[in-house]
Amino acid sequence: MMIAFITLCMGVAGIGIIFTLIMQRLLNQRTNSDEKSARIALLIRQGAMTFLRQEYTILAIVIFVAFLILGHIFSRAAGLAYVAGALSSMLAGVIGMRAATRANEATTVAAKNEGERAAFITALMGGSIMGFVVASLGLIGLGIIFYLFYGTAYDMIKIFTCYGVGASSIALFARVGGGIYTKAADVGADLVGKVEMGILEDDPRNPAVIADNVGDCVGDTAGMGADIFESYVVSVVSALALAVSQYANNLVYITLPIVLCAIGLVASLVSLLFFFKFATKVETFLQKTTYSAIVLFILGAFAYLYAFNIDMNLFGSIALGAFAGIIIGLATDYYTSGSPIRKLAETSKTGAGTNLIYGLSIGFESVVFPVCAIAIIVFVSHTYFGGLFGISLAAVSMLATVAITMTIDGYGPIADNAGGISEMSGYGPDVRKITDKLDALGNMTAALGKGFAIGSAVLAALAVFATYCQEAHIPHLDLFNAVVIAGFFIGGTLPFLISALTMRSVSRAAWKMVLEVRRQFSEIKGLLEGTAEADYARCIGISTRAALIEMLLPGFITIASPIIIKIAFGAQGNMALGGFLAGATLTGVVLALTMANAGGAWDNAKKYIEAGNLGGKGSDAHRAAVVGDTVGDPFKDTSGPSLNILIKLMSMLSLLLAMM
Repeated sequence: MMIAFITLCMGVAGIGIIFTLIMQRLLNQRTNSDEKSARIALLIRQGAMTFLRQEYTILAIVIFVAFLILGHIFSRAAGLAYVAGALSSMLAGVIGMRAATRANEATTVAAKNEGERAAFITALMGGSIMGFVVASLGLIGLGIIFYLFYGTAYDMIKIFTCYGVGASSIALFARVGGGIYTKAADVGADLVGKVEMGILEDDPRNPAVIADNVGDCVGDTAGMGADIFESYVVSVVSALALAVSQYANNLVYITLPIVLCAIGLVASLVSLLFFFKFATKVETFLQKTTYSAIVLFILGAFAYLYAFNIDMNLFGSIALGAFAGIIIGLATDYYTSGSPIRKLAETSKTGAGTNLIYGLSIGFESVVFPVCAIAIIVFVSHTYFGGLFGISLAAVSMLATVAITMTIDGYGPIADNAGGISEMSGYGPDVRKITDKLDALGNMTAALGKGFAIGSAVLAALAVFATYCQEAHIPHLDLFNAVVIAGFFIGGTLPFLISALTMRSVSRAAWKMVLEVRRQFSEIKGLLEGTAEADYARCIGISTRAALIEMLLPGFITIASPIIIKIAFGAQGNMALGGFLAGATLTGVVLALTMANAGGAWDNAKKYIEAGNLGGKGSDAHRAAVVGDTVGDPFKDTSGPSLNILIKLMSMLSLLLAMM
């Protein structure tokens, strides 16, 4: 009977795929008769797909090598599972990218011809394609593996783990590469355009402006999609492994994580369609849709547990996980959109130095509440609601409504790009006012998306860590053991090393972009006056080359580190690796939260001034805030997000090493 339920879950995922196809068709039906905006949208689309194609060409080599290694160590099926996880992540990125680059043009046209609500719905349609593709592909992949390998001679958990490692490895490269691309362009465009030349954001005279818009698609759409996809997969894999260990062959419990994902997908679809039909105010649409999807999921989960006589203590963990993302998101929203932002903007009046100092203080302070909340959730789930399996279910339930979470997160860069296309096309202040409002709504809900991303990363990593300890036969980690302490401190340094490398990569790439933008303003006669066109292709090329080269070293270090620790400590390698993972998880979470929230604070302080406060655009306060934002950009969009994947990928790799 439970195998039939897995088939039903895959059918639910099929409905999700059909929904995305309908959304894509509706987007494709929207035409654009304006040649200028159509050309700009085409440049963005071509730049984004060119980068993705070149990135995936490099990653194909990584996939092939990993397939050979895993196939030799475990089995050909394990190698193929890795390939399936990697390809699923890549496919989600391609589909989401195509949808986003089509939707930003359609949103601009809708804002110009039909008004605010039509533009909002169009942007949301584009975001929903990414959201439902991520959830549906993940559910289909997990369901197929379960259907094919449960009850066979193959070790199903190894197969699932290889699938998760495939998704995680691609996510790391996509997040790091996309983050370097987008921030190199963004920082270069801001430093020369806003600070040196005094021109507006998205001004078509700025040579880096197209690369900046491409970067939004590359980093915030494809990169974020890969990030959440692997969190979704990893959380389910860890829960399945713990269920097999704790409940032996009881299929009701073993299939529970997959069924919860299916319930979450249905809840997301019902919520989105309901508000598509009946919502009237765009200001409250996004939050109401998110909250209603979570409530529907909790009700559905309760009904399922009750109907199949599952231990109702587990429902406590499911409910805690579902609300945890909201709790962390609200804390993130306060520090990136609340009163601290106005205080940060005030410090800009005395220069960039005070802006940077105060922004860092916000980032440091913002860590306390989310980490304490996560600690409480872990403690309560473990003590009262199912032990280690309860923690893993909290991670699964946080991501069960990932379709709606990613819909809202994907909406943001689409609205942002629509504003850029509007500005470059000369559509006038009325259209830009609409796109700016939509972009502001996206900024408000982006905090919720970051809350889910960081919270799910922590819970998923803890669940995988617990699975690792089981597979490695480690009953506990002794903090008086010198091997554990050594691993703990080495692991604690790794997030700092990866952050240093990615920040430095953005700095190098941004410097090249600054020099190129300065050169074009200097050498292209009539560019600043608007009578000549910038060479956008050269700036796109700079970001592309930098991202593809610079993403390799952080990726290699992340993959190689667990292997080196395991080998270096010999017979006590598993114990050292346990300490290593504990140290990396702790510092990775704290550093990721600091960077994400400080970066968001600097960004929104700049936008607060640009809205006309404290002298508005072009003022001394604005110039100082732009400098702060250039530091915050790689914080929140490159280094910070990469740490979420870092701790999960190393945990999954360590789990594989323990299975050898």
